[in-house]
Amino acid sequence: MDVLDLHSRLSTALVLYLSLLGLWGIVLGVAGSGPSPSFRGALVVVEIAIAAQGLLGIVSWPSSGPPDSMHILYGAALFLAIPLAATMVREGSPRRTALTLGVAALFAAGLAIRGMTTA
Repeated sequence: MDVLDLHSRLSTALVLYLSLLGLWGIVLGVAGSGPSPSFRGALVVVEIAIAAQGLLGIVSWPSSGPPDSMHILYGAALFLAIPLAATMVREGSPRRTALTLGVAALFAAGLAIRGMTTA
């Protein structure tokens, strides 16, 4: 398995993981609960995976050539989406925080899908 293949497989895993995180956050918010420690930990895990995805993309440039500039833009937006959402709701109610982070994870899943389509 080469680096580009690993980059491709990780993108699929990220879409699935982000989608599940989004649903989890929305369920927490609808139930009136805030983000649990497990949910927050899962957000950290996905952020590390997104960073790894970006590094794999950079490492694959010599063999595959530079990607479309839109692909890079979607990757950068994906990396920033969840931390920006977390910063915006830092002072909000627990319910609002869970809902916002859930929607941000779904948004990030959409960014990952768009990034895949521009590859």
